[in-house]
Amino acid sequence: MSVAVVTGSGGLVGSEAAAHFLGLGFDVVGIDNDLRRSFFGDEASTLRQSQRLAERFPERFRPEAADIRDREAVEAIFQRHGRAIELVVHCAAQPSHDWAARDPHTDFGVNAVGTLNLLEACRRSCPDAVFVFTSTNKVYGDLPNRLPLVELETRWELDAAHPWHAGIPEEMSIDQSLHSLFGASKVAADVLVQEYGRYFGMRTGAFRCGCLTGENHAGAQLHGFLSYLMRCTVTGKPYTVMGYQGKQVRDNIHSHDLVLAFEAFFREPRAGEVYNMGGGRFSHCSMLEAIALCQEVAGRELAWTLSPESRTGDHVWYVSDLAKFRGHYPGWQPQVDVRGILERIFEANREHWTGRP
Repeated sequence: MSVAVVTGSGGLVGSEAAAHFLGLGFDVVGIDNDLRRSFFGDEASTLRQSQRLAERFPERFRPEAADIRDREAVEAIFQRHGRAIELVVHCAAQPSHDWAARDPHTDFGVNAVGTLNLLEACRRSCPDAVFVFTSTNKVYGDLPNRLPLVELETRWELDAAHPWHAGIPEEMSIDQSLHSLFGASKVAADVLVQEYGRYFGMRTGAFRCGCLTGENHAGAQLHGFLSYLMRCTVTGKPYTVMGYQGKQVRDNIHSHDLVLAFEAFFREPRAGEVYNMGGGRFSHCSMLEAIALCQEVAGRELAWTLSPESRTGDHVWYVSDLAKFRGHYPGWQPQVDVRGILERIFEANREHWTGRP
């Protein structure tokens, strides 16, 4: 039986990937120790999704509560399954700028050292496996903020005459910019994934993602903005927008659309490849526009305030250019836009959040 190893298997993308590849007939080894709960509190726990996977696939989902920083534990898992492992989907991460600044050692240990442990275990036990890494657009640091942006009524926008108006391509430098410590640890992991592909010839792909989202996201104040924004709208919890007059722009990709991109790469893998991956121009919004959509979908007002302080290194405008990935895999394109994402988040979670239908 073919085996897929999925790290962060109780998280948003990890649980989506685990369910998807289980549906394709894989046995899935899910590595998740619910560290997200330590990062962001009980409401961000991944335990709920892990339990759902175990209930849906009791025979073929094999949970492992290992810490990816534990080299021996990771190597033991890979040795146990050996060359039966055909795919590794690495989603586990410490994902917050603010949290990384408070505990740089944990951040770098999870994001960089954990990735190294997985790559090396893969090289030794299943070198022919495809290795997919969920990287981030934060590897570009604050360079996107140097683009010639124009202020509009509800958003910042890139000048229409600019060659990158369709989105930021992979050609943007990851050097000479302010990344945040989180961005720096993800740069280290991103370059390692490339190097194991280019140096060792492994089939590795780094997906530099924008905002990842979906109805399975355990959104928290410091991570998962659409999920947390809808939760605040539904429950009446106040929300604070950080800087840029609420006009900062992000592209948003549903976790299922992202996992379909992973599948496309798995079926026709490349060595040491890098892709910018997000909603692109198909699915993007500013904070002000997201608030308006949340209020429309939920049918109630959000209590929100604007802080003049922005997060260090935060992007004013980021939209992914998807041309490279779509050129390599023309059968793929995102299916769920921002409104559709918010509608799914609302329908799937309102009863859980409020305790009533």
